Amino acid sequence: MHLIGVDIGTTSVCGVLLDVKTRRIVRSVTKDNPAAMPSPRRWEFAQDVPSIWYTVKTIVDELRSGPADVRGIGVTGQMHGILYIDAGGNPVSPLYTWQDQRGDLPFSADATYAEQLGRMTGYPMATGYGMATHFYNASNGLVPRGTAAFCTIADYAAMRLANRTRPAIDPTNAASLGLYRLQTLEFDREALACAGIDADLLPEQVPSGTVIGSTEDGVPVTAALGDNQASFLGAVRDVRSSVLLNIGTGSQISVHADTFRTAEGIDTRPFPGGGYLLVGASLSGGKSYALLERFFRETLRAFAGYDGPNLYETMNRLADEAIAEETALQVNTQFFGTRQDPLKRGSIGGIGPDNWTPRHLVRGFLEGMIDELFRYYEAFPPSVKERVSTLVASGNGVRRNGALRRMLERRFGLPLVLPDGLEEASRGAAICAGVGCGLYPDFFRL
Repeated sequence: MHLIGVDIGTTSVCGVLLDVKTRRIVRSVTKDNPAAMPSPRRWEFAQDVPSIWYTVKTIVDELRSGPADVRGIGVTGQMHGILYIDAGGNPVSPLYTWQDQRGDLPFSADATYAEQLGRMTGYPMATGYGMATHFYNASNGLVPRGTAAFCTIADYAAMRLANRTRPAIDPTNAASLGLYRLQTLEFDREALACAGIDADLLPEQVPSGTVIGSTEDGVPVTAALGDNQASFLGAVRDVRSSVLLNIGTGSQISVHADTFRTAEGIDTRPFPGGGYLLVGASLSGGKSYALLERFFRETLRAFAGYDGPNLYETMNRLADEAIAEETALQVNTQFFGTRQDPLKRGSIGGIGPDNWTPRHLVRGFLEGMIDELFRYYEAFPPSVKERVSTLVASGNGVRRNGALRRMLERRFGLPLVLPDGLEEASRGAAICAGVGCGLYPDFFRL
């Protein structure tokens, strides 16, 4: 027996075929996400929905083309972003992704749209969150005519796979939109009314792992799961004793809490099956490392006419050479701002004649990325950190960089484990389908 999990990322879409008994990936298919839509507006980040759906459907068909006995399909994908659909389930807008910055545009002389929405509702709000995006669109007459609902891209794909015309949403994705009561796991309808947001546009909420329909030939499809929760579920061996670091375009640190907890600068997000994930999310991560690689490459091009491949392998080697030295630079890698302060920028300090070298610069960038994550870790409640015994690290930025792994172990003081397989989010989506279809007892006993 097998399960399929699909992860709709910002730049790629991945699907896996998971063996139910061993929980190992027996086949995976990854395709580029070609859906990015160029825009003359520098703040707009949108993707073409039919293109994404075609890629998802192609991957599912490929995974089902062999002899596998598929018993369920789960979906996950990029959170926070939204698209609008009509009463027939057809998209009437692009996907406005989590990177979209219209929420940072000025609503008034003293507030952005995201800030204004926060003032009206009492909920902290950041640009890229679905409610901030919708608030801007509704305020500027940009909600398409005929709109019946809005949802995440993963909700849309699950709806299509399940042959529905109305999307369903679970708490993990619902909370990612904003204006959501985490203690009671429901949208705050009073807050929605204060902001003038029509609650009838929201998808039907269902528990995580709910079977929402089936494919044309009867394979059950479960409600989509948020990609942060799916990655955690697919990466860790023990939900309650692991802390997960994911270093991709951005970076995140996540840990499970049995009860609702809050901490300064930390997101509290619903976890499938019970409890919450406490999450520290940085906008930089691998994007900062890519910024440094671009600097090196442009320097080589300007001075030596270099036009070769990327320089990450060389950078990783330089980091290894500098790892034991004591003259590292102090690099603040918040080059792309933070969710709380989009205008914040990074810095490089402690420059001296002994450390202004490429290898120290590489090491400084890596340590800056780690510092951001460790500050979040320090903010977790002591009762949550006390039971953590394992550091799990996912993402190609960690897998391909031995120096980064060693630096993480040293900073956190915990043994570091890499997950089995490369596609943690897709694997988590497949596991979610397994729970929903009754093949696993729950999200904690697999």
